[in-house]
Amino acid sequence: MIKRSSRRTCGVASALTLAIAACGGSPLGPDPADVEFHASLGIDLAAMTETASGLFVLDAVVGTGEIAAAGDTATVAYEVWLADAAPIDSGSGFKFLVGGGNVIAGFDEGVTGMRVGGERTIVIPASLGYGSDGYATVPGDAVLVYDLSLTAVLKPPF
Repeated sequence: MIKRSSRRTCGVASALTLAIAACGGSPLGPDPADVEFHASLGIDLAAMTETASGLFVLDAVVGTGEIAAAGDTATVAYEVWLADAAPIDSGSGFKFLVGGGNVIAGFDEGVTGMRVGGERTIVIPASLGYGSDGYATVPGDAVLVYDLSLTAVLKPPF
C-alpha cells in the first residue's frame, strides 16, 4: 500500500462502505480540481490521469500479475479518506465482481485494468461515489481518495 503520514482506520464495515452503490441526488458534485486536499494525502491531480468519467488515477506500482476485467472476481486491500484526510474505511481481502455494480462506480472503474501486485491511488468525484446524498459517514457531494492494492484476480468460470 502507499504509505501516508497519518494512517488511521475506522470501524466501518468494509462490505457496507463498498457494497452499497451510489444513490439518489444530483449526478454532479464538486469537481475534484476545485477541492483542496489535505497535504498528508499527497494528492497532485496534475500528476494523475483523468478518465472520461472524471475519475483520477495514479499507479504507484504497476503489478505483474493478471489484469482485473469485467466479470472477474478481484480481491483488494484499500484505505479511503475524505479530501480533508478524515479516514472513512479500510480493509484487506475484500472480494467483489468487477463490473457487477455491487460497489460504487468509481471503485469499480478504479480497479478495472489493474494488475495483481499493483498499487493505485484514485480520486473519486461524488458523481462516481455516493452522490449528493452521501452514505453513513460519507457526507453528500464528498470527493473520496482511495489507496488500492490488487492482491488477486479470479477469472471465470469460478
